[in-house]
Amino acid sequence: MNSTERKGFVFTGWHMVCVMCLFFGTIISVNFYMAWQATHTWSGLLVKNTYIASQEFNGKVAEARALAATGIVGSIEVAGSDIRYRLSHPQKGSIDADSVSLSFKRPVGEDQDFHIVLQPQANGLFVEHHEVPAGTWIVEAEAVRQGKRILHHTQRISVAGDLK
Repeated sequence: MNSTERKGFVFTGWHMVCVMCLFFGTIISVNFYMAWQATHTWSGLLVKNTYIASQEFNGKVAEARALAATGIVGSIEVAGSDIRYRLSHPQKGSIDADSVSLSFKRPVGEDQDFHIVLQPQANGLFVEHHEVPAGTWIVEAEAVRQGKRILHHTQRISVAGDLK
């Protein structure tokens, strides 16, 4: 009769190396994935003071709902250095305003941002000549009539041309 006792599993140094590689490999992989997500999905919109922005949030939401309920919409067209903005209502047609201003902002960075006030050309049509460099822009439009804001519209646009 053979009396050799069979040994059970023995945890060796190679097992520990594999455990360490799997552990740190998982952490490093997740960190790289999160960093990639952060750099490719960030809108670039920041506020100067997050506490004040959080306090004003409900008021801004209420104002946005009230403006949306009016039904007034705006559309922007950029062709070369010509910028056109139209105000309209689905049932009433063109809408007139006392002033329309546009703020062009890059999604990341502030060095090329600019603000313009458009001139009325026809009922509901406002124009201005200003060179808009190629690339992605976030355009914030504001229309005012009789001292009251009638439209606040933000839209992301892409301007074709050579990127410099």
